[in-house]
Order: sequence, then C-alpha cells, then structure tokens
Amino acid sequence: LDHPIGRDLEEVHGAGGVAGHPGEQGFPPHGHARPHAGDDGLAPQEERRLHHVALQPAGAGEPQGARHIRVLEEAVVVDDAVEALAADETLRLELQTALKNISDIERLTNRLLIGRAGPRDLAGLQTSLNAIPVLRGLIESIPALKALHSKLDACPEICDKINRALVDEPPATLNTVGIIRPGYAQELDDILQASKDAREWVANLEPHERRRTGIASIKVGFNKVFGYYIEVSHANTGKVPADYIRKQTLVNAERYITPELKEYETLVLNAEEQIMAVERQLFEALCVELAADSKRLLDTARMIAHLDAFLSLGDVAVREGYIRPILTDDDLLIIRDGRHPVVEQLLDGGIRYVPNETHFDSMSRIHIITGPNMSGKSTYIRQVAIITLMAQIGSFVPADEATIGLVDRIFARIGAQDEIHAGQSTFMVEMVETARLLSGSTKRSLLILDEVGRGTSTYDGLAIARAVVEYIHNNPRLNCRTLFATHYHELTALPNILPRARNFNVGVTERGEEIVFLHKVLPGGADRSYGVHVAQLAGMPRPVVERARELLHMLESEGGNFEIEPAQPQLKRSRPKTSPGQMSLFTEEPTHAALDALRTLEVDSLSPIQALTKLYELKRMIEAKT
Repeated sequence: LDHPIGRDLEEVHGAGGVAGHPGEQGFPPHGHARPHAGDDGLAPQEERRLHHVALQPAGAGEPQGARHIRVLEEAVVVDDAVEALAADETLRLELQTALKNISDIERLTNRLLIGRAGPRDLAGLQTSLNAIPVLRGLIESIPALKALHSKLDACPEICDKINRALVDEPPATLNTVGIIRPGYAQELDDILQASKDAREWVANLEPHERRRTGIASIKVGFNKVFGYYIEVSHANTGKVPADYIRKQTLVNAERYITPELKEYETLVLNAEEQIMAVERQLFEALCVELAADSKRLLDTARMIAHLDAFLSLGDVAVREGYIRPILTDDDLLIIRDGRHPVVEQLLDGGIRYVPNETHFDSMSRIHIITGPNMSGKSTYIRQVAIITLMAQIGSFVPADEATIGLVDRIFARIGAQDEIHAGQSTFMVEMVETARLLSGSTKRSLLILDEVGRGTSTYDGLAIARAVVEYIHNNPRLNCRTLFATHYHELTALPNILPRARNFNVGVTERGEEIVFLHKVLPGGADRSYGVHVAQLAGMPRPVVERARELLHMLESEGGNFEIEPAQPQLKRSRPKTSPGQMSLFTEEPTHAALDALRTLEVDSLSPIQALTKLYELKRMIEAKT
C-alpha cells in the first residue's frame, strides 16, 4: 500500500488526518483510527502491529505465486486465531487482564540497545517477562494459537539476572543511590559497609567525647562549609584535649576537629558519590549483558503483539458483528451486505448503516458507479477496499458474507488536494496518482477511482475518464477489479462497447423538490447528480439555488451550448455548435457508422490497445444496425 491509499482509505487515521506513520501530526482519537480494531485501550505494541499489517501486508518482495500462497496461508492462520478468541469470551477477558501486566517489551528492548534504559525500565521488563507464563497457560489448549504458544519465551535467565541485580522498587534514574541489590557485587557491598560504619562512628562520637573529656555540654554538628565539627563552650575550653584542632570561634563557643573525625567525614561524604558511580557501572554492565539477548526479547515482544492484535480483532468481531471471510486464490470479490467499519461506528444512535453488495467475477471487472452527490459513492468504494484489506490481514469483516480473492495491490484515486510545496496543482496531483495507479496495477490489483477528470474542463475530464476506463479494460496486463465512481453520465454508455464493464447507481427518491438518499447501490446507470439539491442542503442562499435551477434547465435544453454577451449579465442562448470538439463522445452517425468509421481510421497510428478498443466499437455499431 502506497502513500495515497493510506490517506484515501483513512484506515490508520481519521478524516482530516495527515497521511503517514504513528507519531505524525493528524492522528485521531482512539476508535476512529483502526477500522479493524476500534478499541480504546490498545497497547503500544498492539497498535504498532495493527498499523504494520494494515500498511505493509506480508509477502512484499517475494515471487508473485509464492507470495500469494504464503499470504493466503498467513491470513487463514490469523483468521483461525481470531475465530478461536471470538468464540470464548472468558478467555478474552483473562487474556486482557494478563496483558495489562505486560509493558511495551519492544520499546524497552530498544532502549536497552541504545543505552537509554533506566532502572524502572528493567523492572518493567522483569514484570512483563514474569507475566508470560500466565499467557502461555491461558492459550496452551487453543489449537489455533499453538504456534504462537511455542514461540512465547519467558526468558527466565533474563528475569533472574534482573532480579539478582536490582532492588524490588528501584528509583527512576541513575542519579539516586539504592539501585543495586545488596549482595550483588562485593565492591559495592564494601563501600556500603564502610559508609555504614562511618555513620555509626559519627553518631556515637558525641557520647564518647563527653565521657572522654568530662564536658557534658559538648556537641557534634555538621555544616556544608566546615563539615563535621565538635563544639565546646568558652567555659569549658580549658578541658579540651590536646588532639583537638580549633577550626572556628563563635561568640559563645569554639569549634574543633580531630584527624580521626576528618577521616570518617571523608568516608561519609564520599560514600554516596562512590556508591552512585559503582551502581552506574554495574547497571550499565547489566544492560550490555541483557542487550546481548535482544533477539529473544524482540521475538517475544512480537509474539505478544500478535496475541494482543488477535485479541483486539476477536473482540471487535464480536462487538460489531463481523464475520469470517472466505479467502481464495482467484479473482472473485463477492461481498453480501457489506458495511464501512468506520462510518458505521460514527453514525448517531438510531441511524442504521445501509449495507451494500459487491460482485466481481471474470465477466464483471469494472463497475461504473453514478449517482447523486452525497449519496455514498465514495463511502461505498472505500468500503470495498477496506473490507478487502481487513480480510487479507486476517481480520473478520463487516458483512453478512464475503469471498475475497487475494489482491497484490490496492490503489486509490480519491479526493481533491494540491501539493503546493511540490509545485503540483490539484489536477496535477490527480493525474500523477492516476498515472501511478495505471502503471503499477496488475490483474490481481483492486482499484478504486473517484471523480477522475473533474479538475479540468468538462470535455477534457470526460475524455480522460473514458480513456482510463478503456485502458484498464483492454490492457492485457490489467483487466483488474475496478470501482469507478463518476458524475460523467456519458460513461454509462461504456458497457455497450466494453463487455466486462457494468453500470451501477446509488438510489435516490424524489419528493417534489426534495430528494432522499437511499444509500443503496443498484444495477444500472444514473442520469442526474442532483448537485443543485445538495447545494440547497448545504445552505446556499435561495437566489443562488433558484438561479442555478434556471441555468441547469437552460443547459439541459440547449445541450450545454450557450454564450455570455459582455454587455449583459444574462446568458444568451445560441444555436448548438457543430465543432467536432463539442460532439458527444458516444454519438453514432445516422447511417453506416461502422463503414464511415473504417474509412476515416488511420490504422498505422493506432496502438494495439486503441485498435482493440476500436474493434469493440465497430462490432457494437454493426450489431446495433442489424
């Protein structure tokens, strides 16, 4: 899936979001982002996994035949797992509880590898690994999860290393002592013991000096300037021992130090710095040792992410009433009563989503979809693409039945936007994306196109739209499943000359000047777009709407040919022009159209595809005359 499809399907971000990857600006709140998940409590590793399988389905880069077989097998394996979890609500609840005790192991491992892990990261890793045996026990009896069960590695050696090295509740950073468990390193234990002894000696110094000197008021204190000191009042200075060294004179007392006191002061004051340095050294060595097992940790993280994703898919399948699709290795695509998974969730209470059917087979390859604005054409074609994508990654799908033939690519050309930073206008972006779609598709691809050609003049756009449909239909490399939504009603004549094209329209009911959208896709083409009605619904001023109706009636009655005189604001009707550029693309000559077409045909200038298209047209002309 390339950049435009990720944006156009909105399968990893909601409307208005910016196409891209997690962390980019524009991602919506949970619940609008993943049509196949729809869960407000996604764990980070689960979210990454769902994002990965949605945007990068398995098998890219392999030979086509092998890729189809492997992707099909992997999707079936995921379907089996999702089905097993969907069928057991108790198991889902127990797994959800167990998974809450597991942190993002992939993130923690990556922090280990780049040397950014902290004490609590290792504690979180240990807690997560300790919870894996519980997960293994819960899924041990599930056949569909047997392969995953065998790859869930609790890494007991890693847990043991962390448990022996770290205290039960380590501080958040390395700038605080008390990280390493006592007994882990002799060097650290010696420093800790020396510091403890020094503090005990200082604590016992005051009573000891009182007994030794006979000075009952003697005090031992500490400040940041002089460190530890012994304070003696002026009245008792005569009793001061000879080993006292005077350090400071106060109004009522003298402060002294002794060589022994300075030695223990050094031990006490330097101990914390020494402990911090040794603990940092031991911690970094532990991280290096654990990073050597990063492959085991990352493999385990991926298995947990898989299980978490399966669990989310199973949960949403039950909650939203999704069904298991049938995956095949042919070119069928049959969906009965399919629904758009995101739009369905966003509907207000009491409003029911109108399901629709889709049927592609060997003789139905291009669906030309016409109908009113705002009737649901774009939603429908997106719906088919998302259901196909969901089925291929192993998710259940929002439909009553679905048979999905494997696709190798999904291409989309939807919406109008420019890329000013790249010097591309709206129409240029549309043409670039259409060109990418036509050059990158194969017989296995699924194409969804919406309003191709609308960014230029009517006849230019109509010509481009028809040429695109003919190219997809006639090119031997393509002839792929295509949904082509358009307001060019002239294109509804194409199934008359393209045998694998079919017309569909989105139903509408008229009640006087009001219209009611049925949102139902029906066989056959539409002849109106009801754009003026939509303008009225949007709140256009009444004079604008009424004038638009007058002009629409004039255009329809005059065949679209009218001129505006510079001196008058009113439109002046003129006789239809006879320029070949204004003729309908589908108008036939009154007599012997096929013979006349053959006489004017420049055979040498035709490409093979153009020649094939002309043959279809000539055959249809002859059949119409007979």
